[in-house]
Order: sequence, then structure tokens, then C-alpha cells
Amino acid sequence: MPDPALSGHSPAGTGRAADEQQLIVQAKVGDRSAFRCLVERYMKDAYNVAYSLLGDHHSAEDVAQEAFVRVHRSLNTFRGESGFGTWLYRIVTNLSLNRLKQAARRRTHEVLSLPEDGVAAHDASQLLQQAETTEHLERALHELPTLQRAVVILRHIDGLSTKQVSRILGCSEGTVKTHLYRGLGHLRKKLEHLHNNR
Repeated sequence: MPDPALSGHSPAGTGRAADEQQLIVQAKVGDRSAFRCLVERYMKDAYNVAYSLLGDHHSAEDVAQEAFVRVHRSLNTFRGESGFGTWLYRIVTNLSLNRLKQAARRRTHEVLSLPEDGVAAHDASQLLQQAETTEHLERALHELPTLQRAVVILRHIDGLSTKQVSRILGCSEGTVKTHLYRGLGHLRKKLEHLHNNR
């Protein structure tokens, strides 16, 4: 897996902040070359965020491209309260998490559709248990706030460092740790609730 640490630079570096704001203003009034500059500046980082969550080259490319389509449609609603990169990466993260949710549903359906005579009873029981666990985890993750979901997946499922996660999401390491602590706490409670109500 390529290093998703955003090419060794901060996505909202001060050296290019003014230029970036100008590009956004121009893109909002329909300047295609300005929007193309934003795409060229952030496409690699958007891909890295998607890849870190999805682990698949083609899916990451699709998500990155879809994210820029959504950015283009919603650019006039961008008020600059957070950095452009942070806004973009949140869109990429949401699209990636939605794909993961859909994939988990497909895997559960495939396991439940296995022919009985093709799987030993013990194996079938194990597969159903794994499918149930996967479904519970997917449901619990989906119920977390977006940033908590992203931090838990990037830190504990993809195994990235706190520093890498902070760079991907455009926030401080302290913020990552806070979201991770809260996210894991909420996740544990949700999984216990789902397990107890099977």
C-alpha cells in the first residue's frame, strides 16, 4: 500500500493559502482552469485518502474522481470555515466509508447465500458468525460521527500512525487522539448493545 501521508506536506500550507483562496474564488465564478488547478493540486492526496480506507486502486480512483465532481457541484456552498483540503478529504472519507458499507453488505449476502451441501455444518456456522460480526462492526462504525469513523478505520483497521491520520484529515494529532478515544468508546458500547440484542 502506498504511503498515504500526503506527499510530505501539509494540505493547507501557509505558503500557498492565498493562492488557493484566489483559485477557489475564480472557480466559483466558473473559471475552469482555476478548478483544474485545484484538482491537480489535490488529486493525489484525495486518492491517498481513499486508498488508505479502501485498499483498492480502482475504487480509490473512482472515489477521488467522484469527490471532485461533488466539490464542483457544491463549490458555491464552500464558505472557507475549514481548509479546502479538509473539506475535500471529508467528502472523500464519506464516499469511501459508504463503499465499505456496501461491500460489507455484499459479503454478508454472499455468505448467507452459500449452498448448504457445499459447506460443512461447522464451517457454515463459523461463516455465519463471521458475517454477523462483520455486519455488527459495519453497523456500529456507520453510526459513529464521520471523523470518529475515519480515525478509527485509519488508525486501527489500516494501522496508520496518529501523525499520518492527522495529515490525511487535516487536523492536529491531539484532535485525532480525542476522536479516537471517543470513537472507540462509542464503538465498544454499540457492539456490546448489538451483541446483547442478537
